[in-house]
Amino acid sequence: MNVTTETPSKKVAVMLTQNAAQTGARRILLVDDEKDGRRYGKAVLTAAGYLVEVLEDGAAGWKALQANHYDLVVTDNKMPKMTGIEMIEKLRSAHMTIPVILATGALPVDEFASKPWLKPDDMLQKPFSSDQLLEAVRNVLGTDDGNESGKETLPPPCL
Repeated sequence: MNVTTETPSKKVAVMLTQNAAQTGARRILLVDDEKDGRRYGKAVLTAAGYLVEVLEDGAAGWKALQANHYDLVVTDNKMPKMTGIEMIEKLRSAHMTIPVILATGALPVDEFASKPWLKPDDMLQKPFSSDQLLEAVRNVLGTDDGNESGKETLPPPCL
């Protein structure tokens, strides 16, 4: 009989990490307070072959980043508890080198002008298409595709 002291969420994170290592799939953390944005982003990225974990606010995203390994963060900015920029600032302060795509309705260009060290690796302005999301992810990760089969079944653009 196997006895485990892991919580269900920690167990899932361990299984995802093991699966990613076995398949070579990249792990993406998607943080967005809008349910439709999370569902759409996860559907697009999963269809392209990425392993995706979704969370609904920056504080939960920051906690996940401290506990798990991800190859990329895609985050909204205006969220409860912690904004995307605040999460990026914590990442930079902790010297974490994980790349970040800021996908938001209003790009905080002025804030990045005054604090250039917070500028993410790429930015997407909502609404964006599935092609724009995948292009940004592939550019930041330096990959041609995340899908080993080369075929993608993507949901229609709706953000």
